[in-house]
Amino acid sequence: MSEITQPTSVYATGAFWERMWRMSGINFIVFFFIAYAVYGYQPRLGASADIVVAFYQGDCTRILIAAVLSGMAVLNLMWFASALRTALADIGQDGWGGAAAAASAMLGALFLLLITVGAVLAYSIAGAGNQALASGLNDFAWTSVVLSSFPRAMLIMAATFGLWRGGVISNALFATGVAAIVLVLLGATTWASDGIWAPDGGYSRIISPLIGLAWVVAVSRVLLTETPAARVGW
Repeated sequence: MSEITQPTSVYATGAFWERMWRMSGINFIVFFFIAYAVYGYQPRLGASADIVVAFYQGDCTRILIAAVLSGMAVLNLMWFASALRTALADIGQDGWGGAAAAASAMLGALFLLLITVGAVLAYSIAGAGNQALASGLNDFAWTSVVLSSFPRAMLIMAATFGLWRGGVISNALFATGVAAIVLVLLGATTWASDGIWAPDGGYSRIISPLIGLAWVVAVSRVLLTETPAARVGW
């Protein structure tokens, strides 16, 4: 019986695929910004039914393209969380790694729900004449963004505390991570009727997400500079 020859290409090595996983955070950010730019700015919370229908029906193709790009962003977020969990396990912080996996699962599910809401509004609901349902789903999307602060903060916390306790990041970077946790959690309190602290205001829509994205960049840099443990599971 002939012996099976192992592939010798660099693309078949575990090191190549682990680096690909560890780059997924950067890929997530790229897809996120492209999808955000393509999608456009959806109607504000409490916008009139005519404005809501005009947005989703008039920009149907663009919104559906953004849904595909957003889905790619979610996939890369899941790969990033898997790489993070593995890195935390390598340094003896598998408990924090499990927390990161749980948080990413919750966050990914919520993101997919938001993508689905936008896609179904553009694909059928906005053009079906049910203006009340369209307005309600548009408001649901904004409030879901606010509530996504919890899994986002949990993911930041799991990585920050796990990497710090494993001796991978400095006390200064740990303090920065703790500040990011607090600032992202503040996004869950943005329930004002208008202004920057409204669900569709500047803090929830811009500031809090940018803090989370900056954290992904910082952790991705840590993951890419650390030498992964030798393993055969990739």
